[in-house]
Amino acid sequence: MSMLKVESQAVVQALRGQVQGPVLVPGDPEFDEARSVWNAMIDRRPAAIVRCLGVTDVVACVNAARTSGIPLTVKGGGHNIAGLAVCDGGLMMDMSLLRGVQVDPARRVARAGPGCLLGDVDRETQAHGLAAILGFVSATGCAGLTLGGGFGYLTRRFGWSTDNLAAVDLVTADGRVVRASEEENTDLFWGVCGGGGNFGVATGFDYKLHPVGPDVVAGAIAWRGEEAAGVLDLYRSVVTKAPRELTCVAGLRLAPPAPWLSKEVHGKPIVAFFVCYSGPLEEAERVLAPITSYGSPVGNPVGNTIQRRTYLSQQALLDATQPKGRRYYWKSEYLRAFDPALFTGTIEHASRIVSPHAGILIFPIDGALNELPEDHSAVGNRDAVGVLNIAGAWERPDDDSANIEWARSAWRDLRQFSTGGTYVNFLTEEEGAERTRAAYRSNYPRLASLKAKWDPDNLFHTNKNIAGT
Repeated sequence: MSMLKVESQAVVQALRGQVQGPVLVPGDPEFDEARSVWNAMIDRRPAAIVRCLGVTDVVACVNAARTSGIPLTVKGGGHNIAGLAVCDGGLMMDMSLLRGVQVDPARRVARAGPGCLLGDVDRETQAHGLAAILGFVSATGCAGLTLGGGFGYLTRRFGWSTDNLAAVDLVTADGRVVRASEEENTDLFWGVCGGGGNFGVATGFDYKLHPVGPDVVAGAIAWRGEEAAGVLDLYRSVVTKAPRELTCVAGLRLAPPAPWLSKEVHGKPIVAFFVCYSGPLEEAERVLAPITSYGSPVGNPVGNTIQRRTYLSQQALLDATQPKGRRYYWKSEYLRAFDPALFTGTIEHASRIVSPHAGILIFPIDGALNELPEDHSAVGNRDAVGVLNIAGAWERPDDDSANIEWARSAWRDLRQFSTGGTYVNFLTEEEGAERTRAAYRSNYPRLASLKAKWDPDNLFHTNKNIAGT
């Protein structure tokens, strides 16, 4: 029996007497479900899983990992492309039972537990006509999204998710419970606003809220793939002139058999916009007219769901395209401009898609985040106008090589349009130290110094790791 296995068994026995939540080990009925994550490419088996019920459970796990040397991981939503929530032979803290949300509408602040999904926070905040700045898929975990920066339909108006974070509670490497904000532990707060899980285990988030909803004008609209050149020229025109209340995501893929798309395009190339206008409802028709009225001499939309709808429904619009249990592989870059040549290359690589579930997405993020200095918070990358996401997705392991090579080939060609930065939350399993440095660029040295201060022994290393100085 290996020393690691002997050590892990001792850790498990000790934890059973220290934590409130269940401690699962291989063979337990709930173990396989608890260790599973969104990306089926990730299939790792921890030595034990603690389903934390409170902060004291987190402290116990951190102390056990530090004293034993067993690797430690944290599962919030389990939605990370690299599967950072789980490692072989380690101790996983499963936060999924800690999904409480409390909203203070007078202060416009929401407190969210570390297991919250985006949908949890959206539901509670929208009850007050308020919204946190979160992502695009409601099953995403708030913790991982926020700690890596975070962007979504409201980012053009209000900045990164971390730009709208009031405070984070953490358990640090030495087992202390601390609060990080603009008033307390300000250096740590700077670091967790984009630095991922490198500095501690987050146990609570305070989000600044903004008046949005309950209704917006939003939805999806699509055209045939052969219309892509004209449609993407329209896209460039729209996003460079749009008010910040409008976010328009462009996507190229094969049409799924969705009821909102004409049957004659199912399985064929399409180009789609995913649109959200969160400004005054009476202005929506005018703002969206260039999109809704577009049609070339031969190509009108093959589907259009843009309408007045709840912000909650818009936040779940893309959920069906990202189901748990599919195999995913991404390559991504921040974009310095919406260059016409970028769109030409995107069309070329979209024509080579090898899976009906794959696609290339372009997210606009320009606006509020560009107005703050690069070192305002660790996430940085405030020169970016958009995010390019080459999103491989497929069902069978036998198709891994073809889909991964398609994504890599497109990335090798299209990365010429990058700022030089990349979004840390979109880094895949094999993207290591060099790409992590690219995610932080000029902020990396300061992050390394913080790592040396707050986690000198690199207890929190099962992440996109920052090496301390």
